[in-house]
Amino acid sequence: MPDVLLIGDTVRSPELRREVPVEIGDPFLYAEVDGRRVAIVWSIEGDRITAVDPTVEIVASETFPTTDFRRDDIDIYDVPALQAVRMVRALGITSALVPSGFPLGIADALRGAGVELVTDQRYFDDRRRVKSPEQLAGIRVAQRAAEDGMAAIASALRHSEASAGGRVLHGEPLTCERLRVLATEAFSARGCRGDDLIVAHGAQAADGHDPGSGQVANDDVVLCDLFPGHLASGYFADMTRTFRVGAADETITLWHERCVEALELAVSLVRPGIDGREIHAAVSAFFEELGHPTQLSVPAGSVLRDGFYHGLGHGVGLEVHEAPGLGRLGHPLVVGDVIALEPGLYRYGWGGVRIEDLVLVTPDGCEVLTEYPYGLDP
Repeated sequence: MPDVLLIGDTVRSPELRREVPVEIGDPFLYAEVDGRRVAIVWSIEGDRITAVDPTVEIVASETFPTTDFRRDDIDIYDVPALQAVRMVRALGITSALVPSGFPLGIADALRGAGVELVTDQRYFDDRRRVKSPEQLAGIRVAQRAAEDGMAAIASALRHSEASAGGRVLHGEPLTCERLRVLATEAFSARGCRGDDLIVAHGAQAADGHDPGSGQVANDDVVLCDLFPGHLASGYFADMTRTFRVGAADETITLWHERCVEALELAVSLVRPGIDGREIHAAVSAFFEELGHPTQLSVPAGSVLRDGFYHGLGHGVGLEVHEAPGLGRLGHPLVVGDVIALEPGLYRYGWGGVRIEDLVLVTPDGCEVLTEYPYGLDP
């Protein structure tokens, strides 16, 4: 097995969080060398790591003092790279695999010191794709939290009333911002967090990444894309539902029916070995037959803002978007992949519909992890 080297924190580095299942906000070094799994980390954090995974050997970072750096008046910005060189030498590493996000400045220093670093993102992605029972448990908790958040939004929309300025709830304007707060409160009750979520109404729903803002109109469509993370495990879920209030345009009803059919088609195709791009192509062909433009028909290099303009989905785990891909480029699916499938239809400047479920690839097909209904009415 090749040596492995990771430097960063477990909040922003999914590669590190997979190996060290503890939330640590400060950078540290993790290595796999000569059959050892070693973390050089502040001793306080080391105690937390040992409590969760005693197979990781802890070396206190305090044993690499910075006294000489202060004495020699070394620039503070040069210290992390110099320390990394010392630590790697102490571990006897001469060559290691690193992910594509490995810190460039530290990489330069290590290579300058004669250490060979080989970037191989596929190696690290493949490690993360097959979810263990413990990791799946975290995803399932996050998914239940997402459904609780969706239910809170639906309840607020259902109980809202029309007013001169738009929808109100308990006498106060019902805004996208207020709906997001309701969702995050529901996440928290499940031990999850996620304030980066989408609750977009009207024309905002045509933009796949617009978080949404302002008061919901009396006759409106509200697209809700929720992706909370489970605090204890670090694993995410992802789901989308679209709701209407009042007398929304009947085009929304038609598009919603078609998106549900597209999702059912996608789920029926999920199995080990199929390439994600094949599922994307099948859903795109389904939409094309109904007269909607997709990435299949748009000329290469041109911009598509209407119809089904994005990929079908993506892997979900320690990141909301990770391997495998399910778009014009994709990966063959493997047992243990957790993927989000999210067909949508949009009209730029007018609105849109998206439906998204979370799916686990199993030996004989798949298991849909999402348990929330598809209803357009909240």
